[in-house]
Amino acid sequence: MKKTLLTLATIIAIAGPVLAQSITTIADAQRGTMVTLQGTVDRITDEDEFHLRDASGWIEVDVGPNWVPVEVGEQVTLQGFVDDDFGPREVYARSLTRADGTVITFDRRDD
Repeated sequence: MKKTLLTLATIIAIAGPVLAQSITTIADAQRGTMVTLQGTVDRITDEDEFHLRDASGWIEVDVGPNWVPVEVGEQVTLQGFVDDDFGPREVYARSLTRADGTVITFDRRDD
């Protein structure tokens, strides 16, 4: 019983922050909002931009002035701001979490 409670407490401590994030589908990402998106790196379009894809579609992700720290096919979760400009939607990434749990925070001097 003690081992079960300890295991449960450990799982909650580790998963709590992840569970608290509400994942938005790419199709539902609204302009002018902060979002948490989860998907696969579909293609790298520039040294600081890539396409993220989930089952609902794809969106351009800008990590500038940083270099893209991921590879095509990689599963990631990212937090960022969906731009409110005209044209295609784009997310200005604030942080990215790789499948192994590594978190990368982006320097956003250009915002």
